[in-house]
Amino acid sequence: MHQNVSTMIRRTARPRQAHHYLGRLLGLVCWAMLMSIFAAGTVRAEKPTAAMMEPVQGLVTFMSTLRRGEQPMVFARRGLCIVENFAPFLFCGLQAAANWSAAFRAHAAEGDLKDLAATFGEAHDFSRSGKRVYFSLPTTWTGLTRGKRFEEHGAWSFVLEQENAGWRIVGYGWGVTAYSETPRS
Repeated sequence: MHQNVSTMIRRTARPRQAHHYLGRLLGLVCWAMLMSIFAAGTVRAEKPTAAMMEPVQGLVTFMSTLRRGEQPMVFARRGLCIVENFAPFLFCGLQAAANWSAAFRAHAAEGDLKDLAATFGEAHDFSRSGKRVYFSLPTTWTGLTRGKRFEEHGAWSFVLEQENAGWRIVGYGWGVTAYSETPRS
């Protein structure tokens, strides 16, 4: 009887042991699949398209050239709100674009800004909901202020809205993260 019981235990232990290993293997396979899905999601993270970047580039062109009588055509028709680092700092409502444009021109004149240029880093935190997108864009502005070279680093966060004419800026916020000036050489 003892021999039969121990043989029976060995026979039943093997399937249980195999079942245990099969369960662990299945768990590892599921974990590996889950990690590959997350890794694929980070590799394929959405970024602003060229069409989405058009109004941003248009805004930079406007700010860099400041042609007399020209107004930026990159803003949404309704709901525009801009947060800036020049007075009055907040531009919202029906006259937001015109008020921002006038204030930027005054800011540029006061600082004797010349040779403005902007370069962008890789966009972060891209998100989309319906006809709107949000992203944060590391930006470096360079140029001259009162005859001195300057370099201003910051984060430009945008909300764009898709209109019939294409993507338009419905809101942005600018925040300086570093600033330096050097005498003109």
